[in-house]
Amino acid sequence: MDSGQFIFILSRLVLGTAASFLAIMLWSRTRDAAWILVIIGTIIAYVETVYSILNLIGIGGGNILPEAFVFLVSITLNSLHMAFYVAAFAVMVVRKYRRR
Repeated sequence: MDSGQFIFILSRLVLGTAASFLAIMLWSRTRDAAWILVIIGTIIAYVETVYSILNLIGIGGGNILPEAFVFLVSITLNSLHMAFYVAAFAVMVVRKYRRR
Protein backbone atom coordinates (compact mmCIF):
# COMPACT_ATOMS: atom_id res chain seq x y z
CA MET A 1 0.00 0.00 0.00
CA ASP A 2 1.54 3.28 -1.06
CA SER A 3 1.15 6.61 0.73
CA GLY A 4 -1.47 7.91 -1.71
CA GLN A 5 -3.71 4.93 -1.10
CA PHE A 6 -3.20 5.26 2.66
CA ILE A 7 -4.21 8.94 2.58
CA PHE A 8 -7.27 8.05 0.47
CA ILE A 9 -8.34 5.34 2.94
CA LEU A 10 -7.68 7.56 5.95
CA SER A 11 -9.64 10.48 4.50
CA ARG A 12 -12.62 8.27 3.65
CA LEU A 13 -12.63 6.81 7.15
CA VAL A 14 -12.28 10.15 8.94
CA LEU A 15 -14.90 11.95 6.85
CA GLY A 16 -17.25 8.97 6.91
CA THR A 17 -16.93 8.72 10.67
CA ALA A 18 -17.70 12.42 11.08
CA ALA A 19 -20.70 12.23 8.74
CA SER A 20 -22.09 9.12 10.46
CA PHE A 21 -21.59 10.60 13.93
CA LEU A 22 -23.39 13.80 12.99
CA ALA A 23 -26.14 11.80 11.23
CA ILE A 24 -26.75 9.76 14.37
CA MET A 25 -26.83 12.96 16.44
CA LEU A 26 -29.41 14.40 14.03
CA TRP A 27 -31.46 11.21 14.06
CA SER A 28 -32.36 11.68 17.72
CA ARG A 29 -33.60 15.22 17.01
CA THR A 30 -35.69 14.75 13.86
CA ARG A 31 -38.84 12.87 13.00
CA ASP A 32 -38.99 13.91 9.34
CA ALA A 33 -39.17 10.93 6.98
CA ALA A 34 -36.93 12.48 4.34
CA TRP A 35 -34.20 13.30 6.85
CA ILE A 36 -34.41 9.83 8.39
CA LEU A 37 -33.87 8.30 4.93
CA VAL A 38 -30.87 10.56 4.29
CA ILE A 39 -29.43 9.60 7.68
CA ILE A 40 -29.85 5.88 7.00
CA GLY A 41 -28.27 6.32 3.57
CA THR A 42 -25.28 8.09 5.13
CA ILE A 43 -24.77 5.33 7.69
CA ILE A 44 -25.02 2.64 5.02
CA ALA A 45 -22.51 4.55 2.88
CA TYR A 46 -20.09 4.48 5.81
CA VAL A 47 -20.66 0.75 6.29
CA GLU A 48 -19.90 0.27 2.59
CA THR A 49 -16.70 2.30 2.97
CA VAL A 50 -15.53 0.20 5.92
CA TYR A 51 -16.44 -3.02 4.09
CA SER A 52 -14.57 -2.01 0.95
CA ILE A 53 -11.49 -1.01 2.97
CA LEU A 54 -11.55 -4.36 4.78
CA ASN A 55 -11.73 -6.11 1.42
CA LEU A 56 -8.86 -3.98 0.12
CA ILE A 57 -6.71 -4.92 3.10
CA GLY A 58 -7.68 -8.59 2.76
CA ILE A 59 -9.90 -9.04 5.81
CA GLY A 60 -13.21 -8.96 3.91
CA GLY A 61 -14.13 -12.61 4.32
CA GLY A 62 -13.45 -13.80 0.80
CA ASN A 63 -11.64 -16.84 2.20
CA ILE A 64 -14.28 -17.65 4.80
CA LEU A 65 -17.57 -16.87 3.07
CA PRO A 66 -18.71 -18.11 -0.34
CA GLU A 67 -17.77 -15.83 -3.21
CA ALA A 68 -21.39 -15.39 -4.28
CA PHE A 69 -22.32 -14.07 -0.82
CA VAL A 70 -19.42 -11.61 -0.79
CA PHE A 71 -20.42 -10.42 -4.26
CA LEU A 72 -24.06 -10.02 -3.18
CA VAL A 73 -23.07 -8.01 -0.10
CA SER A 74 -20.80 -5.78 -2.20
CA ILE A 75 -23.50 -5.06 -4.78
CA THR A 76 -26.12 -4.46 -2.10
CA LEU A 77 -23.97 -2.07 -0.09
CA ASN A 78 -22.92 -0.16 -3.21
CA SER A 79 -26.49 0.52 -4.28
CA LEU A 80 -28.47 0.54 -1.03
CA HIS A 81 -27.33 3.95 0.22
CA MET A 82 -28.27 5.52 -3.13
CA ALA A 83 -31.70 3.87 -2.91
CA PHE A 84 -32.25 5.57 0.45
CA TYR A 85 -31.17 8.92 -1.01
CA VAL A 86 -33.58 8.44 -3.93
CA ALA A 87 -36.39 7.62 -1.50
CA ALA A 88 -35.60 10.72 0.58
CA PHE A 89 -35.62 12.98 -2.44
CA ALA A 90 -38.85 11.38 -3.67
CA VAL A 91 -40.47 12.11 -0.30
CA MET A 92 -39.37 15.74 -0.56
CA VAL A 93 -40.63 16.09 -4.15
CA VAL A 94 -44.01 14.59 -3.26
CA ARG A 95 -44.24 16.88 -0.24
CA LYS A 96 -43.42 20.00 -2.29
CA TYR A 97 -45.81 19.22 -5.15
CA ARG A 98 -48.65 18.23 -2.86
CA ARG A 99 -48.69 21.72 -1.29
CA ARG A 100 -49.37 23.40 -4.63
